[in-house]
Amino acid sequence: MNKRLRTVLLVSVLLIIAALLSGCSPATGTVDLNNPPGVWEQIVVYPIAKALVWLTNLIASLGIPYSLGWAIILITVVIKLATLPLTRKQLQSQKAMQDLQPKQKELQEKYGKDRQKLSEEQMKLYKEAGVNPMGGCLPLLIQLPILWGLYQALYAVAGTDLVPLAQRSFFWIPDLFFPTLAVGTKWLGEAFQAQDWGMLFAYTSLPIIMLVTQMLVQKMTQAPKSKGGKDTQAQMMGQMMFFMPIMFGYITLGLPAGLTLYWTVSNILSVIQQYFVTGWGALADWIPALKPKSAASQTAAPVVVVQDAARIESVSDKPVKRNRRRR
Repeated sequence: MNKRLRTVLLVSVLLIIAALLSGCSPATGTVDLNNPPGVWEQIVVYPIAKALVWLTNLIASLGIPYSLGWAIILITVVIKLATLPLTRKQLQSQKAMQDLQPKQKELQEKYGKDRQKLSEEQMKLYKEAGVNPMGGCLPLLIQLPILWGLYQALYAVAGTDLVPLAQRSFFWIPDLFFPTLAVGTKWLGEAFQAQDWGMLFAYTSLPIIMLVTQMLVQKMTQAPKSKGGKDTQAQMMGQMMFFMPIMFGYITLGLPAGLTLYWTVSNILSVIQQYFVTGWGALADWIPALKPKSAASQTAAPVVVVQDAARIESVSDKPVKRNRRRR
């Protein structure tokens, strides 16, 4: 499977996530967590909702403010730890794909006009290196039902009144259950008309942070730009992956702030994981200070020059001595 098809599949998965989050309706109104209406709620949604309520009450009993927000963060950490083995395989697969890019460019230059031959040679290259081009999509597919389950769980908890309003705030965000499903993105126009700048800041700042962290993660998954030549497929993939965070940033403006908090914390943890496995990646192209300094090569260069100079002097002295002896 070539790189372009792999990119299309990845973007398709992200579009499915966007469609689910924006088009499907979770249960609203009064909710009984002990009486799930279906199998999906019984297996995924209501267990997450119960865990969220239990953690919120536990943190509140310890006298810690913003208990709902911290409960969401703890659930995010638990989910990250549970999916760590798969995430590690994903990152290792991405690293292996980055290491194969020079050879892939050679194949593109050699078989660029013959797409079928190029695809065959790339598959041979992947088999020889033991790399699965689709290895990076599996964790995303697994996290999809978790994200959708948490989305529904937030609405379910909001319908139980088990979390009081005082525990729903998180620093500058008044209510992590807002905006509701009925409100959607309507609050944006209403807040602009009312010139409620505090509300606009409260509920747009977190989506902006999510957008930035998502861009950081996606940039780190890409290989740094090489000095020679341009990879048109890599450029196309970079443009598509740049568009996706913007789309998701807009979608989160109509979702509960608690879900955006989960997404943001998950992105921050992904940045940490990505760094320890693959390094900064293409993020060093945006921030030159992150590029590794070749201090060893810089210090070694003068030594080589001195040694070469000493050799030149020693070589230049020998003919002089020989000439003197002949004379």
